[in-house]
Amino acid sequence: MLRRFLPLLALFALAGCGPKPVANDADPALWVVKDADTTIYLFGTVHMLKPGLSWFDEGVKSAFDASDSLVLELVMPPEQEMQALVSELGTTTSGPSLPEQLPPEAAARIRAALPQYGLRANALDRAEPWLAATMLSSLPLRQLGYDDADGAEKILSDAAARAGKPVTGLETAREQLGYFDALPADAQRALLLDTLGDLPNAGATVDRMVASWSKGDADGLAALMNEDLDRSPELAERLLAARNRKWADWLVERMKQPGTVFVAVGAGHLAGGRSVQAELAKRGLKVERVNY
Repeated sequence: MLRRFLPLLALFALAGCGPKPVANDADPALWVVKDADTTIYLFGTVHMLKPGLSWFDEGVKSAFDASDSLVLELVMPPEQEMQALVSELGTTTSGPSLPEQLPPEAAARIRAALPQYGLRANALDRAEPWLAATMLSSLPLRQLGYDDADGAEKILSDAAARAGKPVTGLETAREQLGYFDALPADAQRALLLDTLGDLPNAGATVDRMVASWSKGDADGLAALMNEDLDRSPELAERLLAARNRKWADWLVERMKQPGTVFVAVGAGHLAGGRSVQAELAKRGLKVERVNY
């Protein structure tokens, strides 16, 4: 189902660590939409990256430096507030436990997998299926050296703070978690089972996605994602397409104000036929790829 782009949507990855590789150059895709007095750059991010990937330079850095402000999917709230939200929306204190909602074989696999990542076997017993899926998708990545501290949002946010640029979010943390929490129970369970089934391949899957991102290969990234999206239209609509339409509406309104804005959202939202760019085109705005 959505296992290929769930790691790109996940917000709950704890900082990991790994060997620092030799710096590798990356040139991710960048787009721009502009008129006489407004310029909006669109940049697709990956929330967790390995250290040593050199992408915040050249065209991306120039566009960022020229921008008056940074707009992200969301501005992360303080850690304590985020933990409270995750607990409120992603865990239960009554009703069936997570293992009781799953086939016995799947429940056993989760309990067997968690200690491999330093967690108690019952750590997710009171988690809702969507939260368990999100956490499971990130656990093997941290072991492989992926870290949200090296992710694009963190790098951009730190750069904005140093430059005194205001940072705002298209969504709040409650809204973003709410998209997952509002999924029907059967869709949540299906997402969890699919994530669990792909757990051994999660690292290789994300490696391929990051390779496409690093090369600026939006079509390649879209192909990787669409393989799963086409099989899960309900989840794709809720977690991707509907949000892209909402963000496109925001961008149309923002174009009515002068200035230069750097908008950075998950790379999956800027790839494929349901992308933000496609939605902007439907609204009469011309989006161009920035060559650098």
